Amino acid sequence: MEIRSESIIRHPRAAVYAAYRDNLPEIARDYMPDIKEIIVHKREDNAAGVSLHNEWVSSADLPRAMQTVIKPEMMKWNDFADWDDAGFFVAWRLKTGAFTDAVICAGRNTFEEIDANTTKVVLTGDLTIDPKALPVPRLLAGKMATTIEGFVVKMITPNLTKVNESLQTYLDKK
Repeated sequence: MEIRSESIIRHPRAAVYAAYRDNLPEIARDYMPDIKEIIVHKREDNAAGVSLHNEWVSSADLPRAMQTVIKPEMMKWNDFADWDDAGFFVAWRLKTGAFTDAVICAGRNTFEEIDANTTKVVLTGDLTIDPKALPVPRLLAGKMATTIEGFVVKMITPNLTKVNESLQTYLDKK
């Protein structure tokens, strides 16, 4: 299922790109209440840009009924990102804490210069749930995978916008 988010950030492209790449843990800590922290596990500078492995830890409150099914370790995901400094884009893939073998999620963020002080951040991606990897009866798996994909995409799209709003606030205060 397609994931798409577009945001306008009223700062120069180079500043937006660099802050997104280098300051996301600080931005999340200070401006994103649903994110407990972003842990940088690995950062490698290379000829093209930077390769990062970040772990996102959610602090979102779950309904009581879901707390018996979704454990705290499931509220984390690993973000593997390859930043291309010349092209002003990042290719990413996520590994979820829940149903790790069933969820395939990858995409790309581009940073487009609108004018000297305005950047459009476009996130495109794809989320697929492999029904064969879900721990449910085979008869229900296909329908369940489609339902979960739709639910997750609907849930995370506003959060993608929140990341960019937080980035705007962070840059405004610098």
